[in-house]
Amino acid sequence: MKIVFMGTPDFAVPVLKRLIKEHEVVCVYTRAPKEAGRGKQISKTPVHKVAEECGIEVRTPKTFKDSAEQEKFKQLKADVAVVAAYGLLLPQEVITACKLGCLNVHASLLPRWRGASPIQRAIEAGDTKSGVTIMQIVEALDAGAMYKKGEVEITKDTTGGILHDKLAEIGADLMSEVLADLDNIEPEPQDESLVTYAQKLSKEECKIDFNMSAEVLERKIRAFNPFPAMFFEYKGERFKVLRAKVCDEHGVAGTILQADNKLVIACADKALEVLEIQRQGKRPMFTEELLRGFKFETGTLPA
Repeated sequence: MKIVFMGTPDFAVPVLKRLIKEHEVVCVYTRAPKEAGRGKQISKTPVHKVAEECGIEVRTPKTFKDSAEQEKFKQLKADVAVVAAYGLLLPQEVITACKLGCLNVHASLLPRWRGASPIQRAIEAGDTKSGVTIMQIVEALDAGAMYKKGEVEITKDTTGGILHDKLAEIGADLMSEVLADLDNIEPEPQDESLVTYAQKLSKEECKIDFNMSAEVLERKIRAFNPFPAMFFEYKGERFKVLRAKVCDEHGVAGTILQADNKLVIACADKALEVLEIQRQGKRPMFTEELLRGFKFETGTLPA
C-alpha cells in the first residue's frame, strides 16, 4: 500500500518502522521542530528523525485548516493514512482524502479513555487492563469505528513508561495485521454508553496532595512515571517521587513519619513509603541511597 504516516512522539516510532518494512510510506507528517535545552538547539520529533534516516519526505504543517495544505495532502494519492499520536486535528477534507480513509492507533481499549492521556489515566484509575485500538478517524474525538484491539494487563508494578512501551509495540503489530486484512474486517461501532475521557495531564496535578489516600497517590505516582512525574517540595527544593508503596501507618496528612533508613509520609488514609526518588537537579535513585547523604526531619511537612 501507499501510506501517509502521521505521528510525533516515541509511541509512534514502532508503528512507522513496521510500515516502512511492509509498505510504501510516501510521506510523513509530524509536529514542527522546537527549540530545546539551554542552547536552544532545534529538536526534531522522534518520528521526524526516523523518517529522515529512511529518506522519506517529512512535512510539518502547523495546521490543516489551510486549503492549500489540504490539497498538498490529496496530491500524495495515498491508499490510506495511518495516525499515531500526531497531535493535530484533521479536518474532514483530510480524513476522506485517501481511498481507504485514515486509521488511528489509540492507546486504550475504546470506548474507555478517549482523549489525550489514556495510558496514565488507566493506571491512575486502577484499571486492571489496558490496550490498543485500531480505529477509523472521524471528526469527533476518538469516536470512530474499531477494527481491532489488543489487551495488556496492568499490574501493581506497571508504570506509565512500562505501559507506554508495551502499547507502542502492540500498536505496531495490530496495525500491520489490520492493513494486511483490511478488505475483510468489518469495523465495529463504539458503544457511546461506555465512553470515558482521559483529560490532558496538567502541571498542577503533579504536585502530591497528601490529603488524598495513599492508594490513590501510589497509582498516580506509577501512572506519571517517568513523565510528567509526581513531586513534593521540602524546604524549597523539589523531589520527584518515582515509586512508592502503601504503608499501614497513620498520622496527620503530609507529616514525615520516618526518615532514617526509609522515608514514610502520612496521607489522608494510611501512608506512603517513598522507594525511588529524584532530588532536584540530580539523577533518580533509591530513597535509602538519598538518605545516606540528605536529612529529612521527622514530623515536618513537605512544603
